[in-house]
Amino acid sequence: MQPILFYCYDAYCGWCYGFSPVMKKLAEQYPAVQIEVLSGGMILPEKPVPIAATAGYIQRAYPTVEELTGIRFGAEYLWHINHPDLSDWFPHSEKPAIALCIFKEIYPEKQVAFAADLQYALHYEGRDLTDDEAYRHLLEKYSIQPELFYTRLHAEEYKDQAYYEFQLCKQLQVTGYPCVLLQNSDTKFTLLARGYTDYETLATRLNAALSDLNNAG
Repeated sequence: MQPILFYCYDAYCGWCYGFSPVMKKLAEQYPAVQIEVLSGGMILPEKPVPIAATAGYIQRAYPTVEELTGIRFGAEYLWHINHPDLSDWFPHSEKPAIALCIFKEIYPEKQVAFAADLQYALHYEGRDLTDDEAYRHLLEKYSIQPELFYTRLHAEEYKDQAYYEFQLCKQLQVTGYPCVLLQNSDTKFTLLARGYTDYETLATRLNAALSDLNNAG
């Protein structure tokens, strides 16, 4: 079977944001490897929870992410983190996961780039991913018909797809993000990255896994 690389991420995951340049480079350097981005459903509260609940943790963590990955968090995003009592944000992973499912159906070969764009929209531009309008600029960028996108964004079919991905990440025993696995067969997976991993390390592990696969075949 054609090996598939599963990239388990969440749009709200700051470490995944820092990891997005690594995955974009990997997708460019390994065009023959099929990459499937899966949303993990990191934030799925039954009742809305304000950003104030996690702002303290993010305040402490984001400088470490910047230092280790070289990524930068934008002033618009950090305003909500530094003024949680004034913020109207109630983070929820559902809508960006649905948006990714819609996008993957239209441009399956560009899903790594789109996932990175979602994270940039949140973590740098400070867009609220629970707001429908947070996606409009990406529809223009990728020439997606707004009426088509917004109809699907509120369709049960795509919501079901998003929740299927959440369950799939659980079945793959993913407990943190980012996580990268190579599927070798119907039942065998090789863990390539758990948590942030630099490009050289990830590429070395992928090369070794692909080599093992070729030798086994």
